[in-house]
Amino acid sequence: MNAVVRPVERALLPMRAADLDAVLLIERAAYDFPWTRGNFADSLHAGYEMQALFVPQGARSALAGYFVAMMGVDELHLLNLTVTTMLQGAGHGRFMLDALCRLGVQRGATQVWLEVRESNARARRLYERYGFADVGRRRGYYPAPAGLREDAVVMSLPLRRSA
Repeated sequence: MNAVVRPVERALLPMRAADLDAVLLIERAAYDFPWTRGNFADSLHAGYEMQALFVPQGARSALAGYFVAMMGVDELHLLNLTVTTMLQGAGHGRFMLDALCRLGVQRGATQVWLEVRESNARARRLYERYGFADVGRRRGYYPAPAGLREDAVVMSLPLRRSA
């Protein structure tokens, strides 16, 4: 009799140092100016909120995205949210934002903040549809090709506690 293998459900798990090779592959494919291994390792060491997204891949699961966030006194700052390019548009970004906001509420945050490249229209649409509002701009925040700099759009989302 053959055992039935059930696919693993989509899940967010705490990111571990052992995940960094897979995280870096996604990061480097997604961005012209990716975070380094050191950026991720330092964030792990600092105790930032870091979650790895795993999705079914046959009878196993594969790392398909992640987020990194830093908790402040009463706010959460999203530093990086990335989904592997071949799975973008499948709801994984929203799934991670849902988890991020739940985490923020659990930790007593009243607001989520982020910066996003002005040119990253896909991410900006995701954040806007989720309810984030443009609240400012950081001039020359990101590196750009040919030694230039690109502005960041600062976005914010108030967190609501459920009754």
